[in-house]
Order: sequence, then structure tokens, then C-alpha cells
Amino acid sequence: MVDFDNQFEKPAYETGARQTQIATVFKLAYGWMCGGLALSGLVAWYTAASGLWQKVLMGPGLWVCIIAEVAMVWILSASIRKLSVGAACLMFVGYAALNGLTLSVVFIAYEIALVQRVFFITAAMFGGLAVFGTMTRSDLSQIGSICGMALWGLIVAVVVNMFFHSTGFDWIVSFAGVLIFSGLTMWDAQKIKLLAQQEGALDSATRHKVGLMGALELYLDFINLFIYLLRIMGRSRD
Repeated sequence: MVDFDNQFEKPAYETGARQTQIATVFKLAYGWMCGGLALSGLVAWYTAASGLWQKVLMGPGLWVCIIAEVAMVWILSASIRKLSVGAACLMFVGYAALNGLTLSVVFIAYEIALVQRVFFITAAMFGGLAVFGTMTRSDLSQIGSICGMALWGLIVAVVVNMFFHSTGFDWIVSFAGVLIFSGLTMWDAQKIKLLAQQEGALDSATRHKVGLMGALELYLDFINLFIYLLRIMGRSRD
């Protein structure tokens, strides 16, 4: 479905049809991303406000949700070519809703005013990074590769610090997370543009799948930026 080869060797000639294709993919990617964030936010707020988090996330419930989220992202990423557009959309919505359950702990651990402030800071930062990634003519694939490899190191560091509970190390991990997902945001935004500019028309189903995968990647970038900024700027309620 997607070919990254030689994307930077020659510019695509943007005919009217090509411009329409680009606009469609962009609308789908950013529209689904914003919709997913809104759904996650509503589910997180309701779960925290209603006290549902005590039933869902206490004990092994949190780990069940986290494992289910990882599985859904993996299945959606690996099987996007085989899935129908409807099934892919339902999986994205299900993932966003499930992620809202786990994000409800944010409203428990931090003051609502701080959560709102960090959200708007994240939105401004994410917007600037996405615009840069979309508009720049520089090839950001190397940055994407470096950040992708660094992400695995970040995951290992987070797991290790779960056992050692080092405050200093947690600060280092949080700042590293912001840097890594800043780089991934720029690369993912550029990748969406490159996929939309592919030579040859994309059929409607392929456009929707490209837009949906772009939305998932951008959604993950935004959520992780938000979490790591919140960890840096926030003061947890005791």
C-alpha cells in the first residue's frame, strides 16, 4: 500500500487530482487524530469523575488495559492492508476509548488546572512541530530512524525505573521522552505528506487507510508528548 522508496528523489507534480488526494489524506489524518483525542479525553474525564477508575484500574485491571492497547496498536499497524476501512476505523475508536480509561489516572494524580495548562502547551508544541515537519524540504527520515531506535531505549528505561523509583532518573527519562516524541512528530507529519504525494492516484479505501494510520501515529505522538510534559511540569497530588 505504501512505498517510501525514492520519495525525495524527485518532486511530485501536483495536478488538481493530486492536490485533492493530498487534501483528503490530510483531512482524514488530522480529523481522526483530533476525534481520537476528544474521545480519549471524554472517557478519561468520565472515568475519573464517576469513580469508575476504582473498579476498572485497580489491581490487574490497569495492566489488562495496557496490554490490550499494545495489542490493538500492533494489530492495526500490521493488518491495515487486510482490514476493511470500517474495521480499521472501529479499531481506532476502540483504542482511543480504551486509552481514555488508562488516562483517567491523570485526572486523579494531577490538579485539573495543571492538566488543562499542559494540554494547551502540548497542543501548541505539537502544532508547531507538525507544521515544520509538513512544510520543511529537508529529509527528516534520519531523525525518524534515530528517534525510533531511541524509543526502544526509552521503553527499557521506563521499565527499569519502575523497580528503582529514582527521581533523578525519572527526570532524565521524561526529558528524553519529550525530545524523542518531538522528533517523531516532525517525521510522522512529513511521512503523511509524502504518502499523500505518491505518484499515481490512491483509491478511496487506500486514502482512508493511509489517513487512519497517520492519525494513529500522530495520536500516539501527542499523547506521549502530553504525558512527558505533564511529568516534568506537574506536581502529583499526595
